[in-house]
Amino acid sequence: MAQVLIVDDEMGIRELLSEILADEGHTVWLAENAAEARRLRIDKRPDLVLLDIWMPDTDGISLLKEWSAAGLLTMPVVMMSGHGTIDSAVEATRIGASDFLEKPIALQKLLATVKKALKHETVLQKRPLTLDAFSRSPLLKDLKKRLEQAAAKTSVLLLKSASGSIAEICARTLQTHRTPWLDLSASTTALTQDMLQNASGGIVFVADLAQLGKLQQMNLVFALDRLDRYNLQLVAASSRTMGGLIETGWDSALVGRLGEVWVTLPQISGHADDVPEIASLLLAHLAERGDVPLRRFSSGAQNALRLHRWNGEWSELLTTVRNLALSALDEEISVEDVALILESDAEPLGAQPLPAMFFDQPLREAREAFERMYFEYHLNGERGSMTRLAEKTGLERTHLYRKLRQLGLTVGRRGEERD
Repeated sequence: MAQVLIVDDEMGIRELLSEILADEGHTVWLAENAAEARRLRIDKRPDLVLLDIWMPDTDGISLLKEWSAAGLLTMPVVMMSGHGTIDSAVEATRIGASDFLEKPIALQKLLATVKKALKHETVLQKRPLTLDAFSRSPLLKDLKKRLEQAAAKTSVLLLKSASGSIAEICARTLQTHRTPWLDLSASTTALTQDMLQNASGGIVFVADLAQLGKLQQMNLVFALDRLDRYNLQLVAASSRTMGGLIETGWDSALVGRLGEVWVTLPQISGHADDVPEIASLLLAHLAERGDVPLRRFSSGAQNALRLHRWNGEWSELLTTVRNLALSALDEEISVEDVALILESDAEPLGAQPLPAMFFDQPLREAREAFERMYFEYHLNGERGSMTRLAEKTGLERTHLYRKLRQLGLTVGRRGEERD
């Protein structure tokens, strides 16, 4: 027998359907609104959901869209409505509902629909990860709005301070469901008109401009000149500045075209309090997709993730969560598990005792020596990026340059332009 989740704001409907299905041998869970349905969807993992369209907090169609966008539509969903229309049924089916029941629901109709929905094995839908999966994170919810707002006004969008998996998550967020996806980073042959035609209406993606070879750069130019013809949107990420690309041989005119409209990804090193929530949402999503075993973070593990210095930024966080889920021996990921994954030969400065020389000097000289060590440490950690160094130390850039000169620390022109 199956586990069935009934979502309806009317108590009478919930109780009636529950009694009928329980008599058939099913285990039944009840939710009176979308918030409760979300919780039970994660906690109980039902085999089937009976979902009412009209609810007070979030309507059923919106909840269905939410589950679909987040890759959580891994079970059949039967929509219910007392005000059902053909349009509602068509919309629900298009999103992913398996069937539609109109109230009042006849006993035989209910049992036949449930049997039909459970009869066909549901294939786990491994839809790409998007920012919709992080809707409870204010930081990433804000990023999603910025991306959509910028993308609505341009066919070429640059993602600054991004590369790899986090760049793809952002680009996938802008991809309309079931539209084509063309990854120029993975292309090893010359791009053709037919390939662009096949991708018409979709996304052309570049994971990191800095990693493109000459052929791929030529493909990029070829695609740029034909975006409007094929109704394409180019989303390109770059781990380097525009000036840095030009220094490595990129054509300045091409770089100018790519950098007209951009969104800069927030650095998680400056949003430590958001890390536990983001990590938990990512962990839940990976488990739902079947990519990792079912896991959860202990409070200690969440605190350890919050306190870690994320030098690798987003890519480090994403790979850390995946590896924690795969390597943890218990369902609950402990602080010890986190320590094993994140341990490094280089001990953080804050964990090291101060050298004895500091205590043998006058206060002013000791303070200057400490500040020199402090800025040298962060300069190395941020790889010479003055923008990230300013964010890390909390100093305005003009004051930062002055302080470095006072300490005898110079940054070359190339280093100054990194951001």
